[in-house]
Amino acid sequence: MLLSLLIISTWMLLVLSTAVICRRQWPQRRELSRKIVHIGTGPVIAMAWWLEIPESIALTVATAVTLITAINHRWKLLPAVEDVDRHSYGTVAYGLAITILLALFWPDQAIAACAGVLVMAFADGLAGLMGRGIKSPSWTFWQQHKSVAGTLTMALVTALVLIVLALVSHSSLHPLRLFAVTALAVGLEQLSRWGIDNLSVPLSVGLCWSWIVI
Repeated sequence: MLLSLLIISTWMLLVLSTAVICRRQWPQRRELSRKIVHIGTGPVIAMAWWLEIPESIALTVATAVTLITAINHRWKLLPAVEDVDRHSYGTVAYGLAITILLALFWPDQAIAACAGVLVMAFADGLAGLMGRGIKSPSWTFWQQHKSVAGTLTMALVTALVLIVLALVSHSSLHPLRLFAVTALAVGLEQLSRWGIDNLSVPLSVGLCWSWIVI
């Protein structure tokens, strides 16, 4: 168990170190370091599943991390995680979503927790980067800037994550239900004011996992 926790801790240290380095190297790109943490945190859930981390430890760590992110959001002790150009509770919501998914599904339905977290980590994280990095038609919805590039990335990566998880778990996905859940994730990502999509997207995908598996 100590080795498992060491592996996960080492991974998170690498993610945070990379975010801090990027923050110092490209201070004008304030969103980049935050997205590195956002994307890099997701695989921790898959690693915990693979390493068979027990529920008591997983929930304790997730709760502690959520509290730490709340403190960091208030006092900006680690700017690389929270220093963004808009008012957002996204990091706190992300930690809360992970904690709730663990409480609901860990360890018996760990795949459902992984689905919710990995969609949020990869699909939403990459959507933010692609939306800012690629010029495409855009719009403003609920005071949030969205684009075709970002929205398509969200849809494609969501579907890809769910398909990969189905293959890993030797499950089959109902095509129409896969499309419906992908559309749900994309729609909720549009409602991202204050970072609430970091809570709504992973919880919705996690709760829908058993529904889309045949």
